[in-house]
Amino acid sequence: MGGYAVGALFSVVSASLLFRHLGKVEAGEYVLALSLVAIVGALSDLGLTSVGVRELSARPQQERWPLARDLLGLRIALTLLGSVAIVAIAWLAYSPTLAAGVALACVGLLLQATQDNFALPLLIGLRLGWVSALELSRQLFTTVLTVLLVLAGATLVPFLGISIPVGAVVLVATVILVHGTRALTPTFDLTRWRTFLRPMLPYSLAVAASSLYFRVSIILVSVLTTAVELSYFSLSFRIVEVLTIVPALLAGSALPIFAHAAVNDHERLGYSIGRVFEVALIVGAWVAVSIAVGAPLAIAIVGGPSFAPAASVLAVQGVGLGAMFVSVVWANGLLGLGLYRQILVISVAGLALNAALVVPLVSLDGAQGAAIGTACAEIALAVMQCLAVVRRRPLLRPSLRIVPGVALAAALGLAPLALTGIPVIARLAISTALFVAALLITRSYPPELVELLPGALAYRLPGTGGRRT
Repeated sequence: MGGYAVGALFSVVSASLLFRHLGKVEAGEYVLALSLVAIVGALSDLGLTSVGVRELSARPQQERWPLARDLLGLRIALTLLGSVAIVAIAWLAYSPTLAAGVALACVGLLLQATQDNFALPLLIGLRLGWVSALELSRQLFTTVLTVLLVLAGATLVPFLGISIPVGAVVLVATVILVHGTRALTPTFDLTRWRTFLRPMLPYSLAVAASSLYFRVSIILVSVLTTAVELSYFSLSFRIVEVLTIVPALLAGSALPIFAHAAVNDHERLGYSIGRVFEVALIVGAWVAVSIAVGAPLAIAIVGGPSFAPAASVLAVQGVGLGAMFVSVVWANGLLGLGLYRQILVISVAGLALNAALVVPLVSLDGAQGAAIGTACAEIALAVMQCLAVVRRRPLLRPSLRIVPGVALAAALGLAPLALTGIPVIARLAISTALFVAALLITRSYPPELVELLPGALAYRLPGTGGRRT
């Protein structure tokens, strides 16, 4: 998460330059193109990376890497098919220019899909430092190339091709790291693909559905409202998108533990899910509050004065991002238990709810309405996933001890919104101080977190009894 935080700073720099350089209309088209490619990514991944982590964590050593090669071949085939289809759609529904940019971005997607598969030994071995280093290098190279293209006065299409050289560099680095641990050539065996896909098909469809929430919202905004409203929603989404990987890192790094414990130790699984849930709830609430308070500053930095109306859109989308922290924990719990069918039902229901809310709300309130719809859908998704995990599994029911304290902390954290006479950065500092103080006073944090703190600080925390727990 620390590595990704640094990468997020690079993303802020590149996004700020890009949105200012392209302007409202082309910036909206840029995010629209990436959303179309992301749909291909979701439909071609089909949860293969997550399921791969689960299966490879649980299988004997000799079965792991032949399966990884099958997954790689399947991912390559699906990505190529999806890329051809989405480029054709972009050509017919939008413009040849947008289609050309989508084609370049699809090549970058293929490189990233391959790199994701190659990196599986790092994930299975919990070598998360290298995983974060690779992601950080991706963000750094993307920022550098963005700066160079801005200085060169490039138009839309070259920016959409940045992922090609970046993907190639990160892919080579990954090959160097995993060399000798596994074979890197894909296998294309339809029989083994069918055998593997048959039991996981419900989960695959669920992953595709859950990955489309924001993308569907962007497409609906592009169809149902003006280019200006699309630019506001696109900018706020771009900021939120930078942070969406954080909940995945937070909960995804614990997936191998969930998968092991789900086999025969539900008490351990309940403990691990419960603690990750508590941390995710705290971090998610703080992120949502911070985005609500700091939205004007974020929009000013990334988009400039012309995008000022997007601040309220971003504030609402921050609520959805906060809910995503909790949602991802329970999604990984369902995956660890192998409840693919339940995951499918919940994901499709969430996607349908998202579309049902966004369509009328966009018509009523443009980008702001779309943000409200996606946030409500994300909250509903988190609740449904939690209920599905704990249903008939008493050992997996989380303690809700910290929930009132976190709610109080969030309410106090929003209080600086009323301090309109001071700079936004000062409001953010006050908000975070109030949030943390409320957590400490109410002791609304997992005691295990104290173990991660320096001794002198842990000694002073309420409830430690003058010693580390």
